[in-house]
Amino acid sequence: MHALVDTAWLAREIGDPQQETGGEQATSGGSGGCGAAPPRIVDVRYYLDPARQGRDAWRAGHIPGAVFLDMDRDLSAPGGGRGFPTGRHPWPGEEQVARVMGAAGIGPGVRVVAYDDASGSTAARLWYLLRANGHDEVAVLDGGIARWQAEGRPLSTGEPRVEPAAFVSRLRSGFVVSKAEMIRDYTQRLVLDARVAPRYRGESEPIDPRAGHLPGALNAPWPANLTADAVPVFRSPAELHRRYQALGAARETPIVYCGSGVTACHDLLALYLAGLRGTLYAGSWSEWSSDPDLPAATGDG
Repeated sequence: MHALVDTAWLAREIGDPQQETGGEQATSGGSGGCGAAPPRIVDVRYYLDPARQGRDAWRAGHIPGAVFLDMDRDLSAPGGGRGFPTGRHPWPGEEQVARVMGAAGIGPGVRVVAYDDASGSTAARLWYLLRANGHDEVAVLDGGIARWQAEGRPLSTGEPRVEPAAFVSRLRSGFVVSKAEMIRDYTQRLVLDARVAPRYRGESEPIDPRAGHLPGALNAPWPANLTADAVPVFRSPAELHRRYQALGAARETPIVYCGSGVTACHDLLALYLAGLRGTLYAGSWSEWSSDPDLPAATGDG
């Protein structure tokens, strides 16, 4: 399964949702456009604004058959928060991943398509989380629900019927680095910061305890992975390769971080599409900046 799929592919895979009657179809059987079981579609919409909730957006209308996974409760370990020592979205343990994914109907051989309404910036977290825990059959929907709606495709408000599955979670080596490993290695490694430039430079920090970035880190803002279209999609693999090659990622595998380990996964997906790879510092700036003993740099250096 390719790491990025488009809306036309997904529409073929799930058939014509407008032909459904009696609520949403079960998401554990049937056949898609190619005769195989349709993919498990997962809505991963998330908002920093506490007045907006991804689950409310899912209830108001989602791609037919999509289940919802919450960034805070499902895709992050408990105990996270603004200014907390573990950061805002701590990396979940194997037991939690197995429980959450199994309840969502994700098991061996199940293809997964994640989407959001933010150009893949949150859906990429699920893509990376599944791959890190041994499940490679996962993709991000390019353009997300925005592109789906722009093409006039239908939404549903029904609750999908999901058959639980047995998900075996084993964290693969090389996918995630801890705070201790980051402290040990950051001065000797290529480190990329996926946040937008004002936050990287320390000109603005609306979320985390301190402004700035890890000393020596280079800025690789995740929005630069996208086209300038009205509904942005990922740039071509060749364009992405040129971008990350210029940052040094063709010479060595970078460690990538962001605010809380979410949008960094967008850069990690872009690296993968470019034929390269990276490693996630899961705690990211929210964890690092919560420790007053750790250094911070500002500006472009």
